[in-house]
Amino acid sequence: MPSHVKGEKGTLAIVGLGPGLLEYITPRAMKAVAKAEYVLGHSTYLKPLEPLLAGKQVISSTMGKEVDRAKKAIELARTNHVAIVSGGDAGVYGMASIVLEVLEREGVDIPVEVVPGVTAANAAASRVGSPLSGDFAVISLSDLLTPLDVIEQRLDAVFTLGIPVVLYNPKSRGRPDNLALAIGIARKHLGPGTPVGIVKNALREDEKTLVTTLGAMEQSMDAVDMHTTVIIGGTESRIWRMRDDVKGIITPRGYHRKYVY
Repeated sequence: MPSHVKGEKGTLAIVGLGPGLLEYITPRAMKAVAKAEYVLGHSTYLKPLEPLLAGKQVISSTMGKEVDRAKKAIELARTNHVAIVSGGDAGVYGMASIVLEVLEREGVDIPVEVVPGVTAANAAASRVGSPLSGDFAVISLSDLLTPLDVIEQRLDAVFTLGIPVVLYNPKSRGRPDNLALAIGIARKHLGPGTPVGIVKNALREDEKTLVTTLGAMEQSMDAVDMHTTVIIGGTESRIWRMRDDVKGIITPRGYHRKYVY
């Protein structure tokens, strides 16, 4: 239970938990959760934290309640140590922006820390080799907060650059066609042999990975859902093979242009 002296100012930590398993949560994130008297978050992200939550006040909420969650965290943090948790990195499609926006609007002067975590892009890339070795872009296909025509413009712009593109929120029941739209735009700028990595539940116990090509994506669309990250390679990306086995994707960083190896 909270043990603050009356009038003492609290603290607020916005914590990125990475992909989910405790072993991929940073030590700093664990310290922030350990310090907290109140821990708030979506139920999916709180479940892996159960071993760390004994004796704490835990407030769980569902998707779509982000603003309410942010307001509650700030209210509690006036006089208590509070951690509000987010999957991946809290500052990358996570809770950090909405919490800071509400904090700014309410004019509350509370010590706040954003604790970084392993992003979905990092996690997925690690499972299919080294597809993001240099410049890359990340685009979310969710049109819940961003209009679809804006997403299309961004996709067209980044695919012209020839760099790898990571697609977040690629497909759901409510928007089953956004991934096909993105693939169509990619094909305007990239060849059919461009490697594609599909990683579902990256770095979790039920992880599934698949390496295919842009030209063969139709055969793999059923493997993609909201828990999947799709990585479309760039013009220099290639399939990584050992003998005849496909191991993943390599996007050369450019060492071959400077060194002999």
